[in-house]
Amino acid sequence: METIRVAAQTSGASSDPVVLNAAGYVVAHHKIEVASKVPGRVAWIGVEKGDQVKKGDVLVRLEDAEFRARVQQSEGNVAALKARLAELEAGSRPEEIRRAEANMGEARADLQKAKLDLDRARELSEAGVVSRQDFDNAKAAYDSQQARVQSLERSLELLRIGPRREEIESMRGQVRQAEGQLAYDRTILDATLIRAPVSGAILERNVEQGEFVTTGFVGDRGAKGYVVSLADLGDLQVELDISQDDFSKLHMGQKAKITTDAFRDREYDGELVEISPEADRQKATVQVKVQVLHPDEYMRPEMNANVAFLADQKPSADGAAAPTPSIRIPASAVRDGKVFLLADGKANARAVEVRRTRGGEAEIASGFSGGETLIVSPPEGLADGDSVREKRQP
Repeated sequence: METIRVAAQTSGASSDPVVLNAAGYVVAHHKIEVASKVPGRVAWIGVEKGDQVKKGDVLVRLEDAEFRARVQQSEGNVAALKARLAELEAGSRPEEIRRAEANMGEARADLQKAKLDLDRARELSEAGVVSRQDFDNAKAAYDSQQARVQSLERSLELLRIGPRREEIESMRGQVRQAEGQLAYDRTILDATLIRAPVSGAILERNVEQGEFVTTGFVGDRGAKGYVVSLADLGDLQVELDISQDDFSKLHMGQKAKITTDAFRDREYDGELVEISPEADRQKATVQVKVQVLHPDEYMRPEMNANVAFLADQKPSADGAAAPTPSIRIPASAVRDGKVFLLADGKANARAVEVRRTRGGEAEIASGFSGGETLIVSPPEGLADGDSVREKRQP
């Protein structure tokens, strides 16, 4: 079948605005594999593939009985240490001081009695009435009671002074340490609720209820390393490998037209936003990414995509912008509002909008970006996907 290369014309002069055509794949700008901060068994999962989620939505809940027990233990430890700190900061209670004073008075009375017993034993021992052993016993009782009085005096003094500053500071440090452990345990408990880090669509659900999730290794039949993958489908790009021979035709910010094999009648505006800083030696290519400026629900990650890179619009001599290129094709190529393009030996139907027909030519308002291979006179019965043999017009 006869074919021609579709070209755009400006002001009657032949000018192809497409500098390069390339094929690639639609990819999400940011694809996130959502993993768990803590290992555990899946107790509940609330999303399916394709679901739309908002940032902060709970996606998966892990079993949390062990983590709740740790939080309760840490809360009790903090409460006990705070009570002890409050006791130290308040100092000795008046009741404790009065009790210590009472014990001191009793000990002094006992010391006075022991002193009288010792004096009496000395006199009797010197008179030979009692043995030397009785005197030694009285002396030992006196010394013991005297030591007790001294001990109670020191204890009473410490009660009146109150706790040492170093002891209070030490207890404050223990409280802060316990509070830190409590905050950590609460963070770990909260991590059993795995939330969406961004708004987007669920691309893959990787776990089921009862499966074990880990933060380390990933096994085919064992623990899983992530629970779901998601991406913002409003932020899509086309990833392409450009031959090094054609690389000089491209630059950052270059405009492009994007179509997909799935929906050939839909065209999207694009812009070159990323060029790899290094080439692929094995394939002799450079990877680039084109941002899809206004994607819709028909465009999805991993679709085949065709990108037509456009030439820059140059201003006219008077500084005005150059006229918009138009595309004209043989009127015989249009049948029932569509044309047939040739790609990989097959006919691909594409809907077009005809602005007007004149002199055997149809001026196309939309449906082409330029650079496509068009079947000039498609025969009756030609269908989308039919195999054809090309015979290009000179």
